Amino acid sequence: MSFQFIVSCLYFFLPAYFGNMAPPLAREAGIFKFLDKPIDGGKKFMGQPLFGSHKTWRGAIFYVIVGTAIVYIQYFLYRFPQVRDISIINYSEINLLLFALLFSSGSVFGDILFAFVKRRIKFEPGRRFIPFDQTNYVIGSFLFLSPFFKIDFIIWALLFTLTFFLHVIFNYTGYLIGLQPNKW
Repeated sequence: MSFQFIVSCLYFFLPAYFGNMAPPLAREAGIFKFLDKPIDGGKKFMGQPLFGSHKTWRGAIFYVIVGTAIVYIQYFLYRFPQVRDISIINYSEINLLLFALLFSSGSVFGDILFAFVKRRIKFEPGRRFIPFDQTNYVIGSFLFLSPFFKIDFIIWALLFTLTFFLHVIFNYTGYLIGLQPNKW
């Protein structure tokens, strides 16, 4: 496995990485306050919240907006040979909007899916759920993109592994500077 392959995988996954950073930044910046409402509307299932009050429309929508914007930036950058050399996707030959929305929505879905699972096993929001707290958006993106776009499984496996470690590093950094309430 070459360094360029690792860079290519990380570059491919930038929409999810930036999208994943978007909800806490939107919260801290105080934007989209009118959307700061729980996605589950406070409903319960089996005596527990569906997802929890911390999974908000603001976070989900801002996530999709940022993730989609990053895909469009990658499309713009694809015209440069250095970027084409590291791109896993040929951005000029895909349905860009479909790709962007599936990618971003899949990432959000992964996060919400594992919030649902955490509530069923009675984990409080913020409690560790390793490795899914760190990789849920890789799983969600895989589930949403795989039926429509051919991306080798080795890429997803590498992203799962890399994302676990990168997520731990970045969340801990976010915790240290006050952007994240939890170290993980």
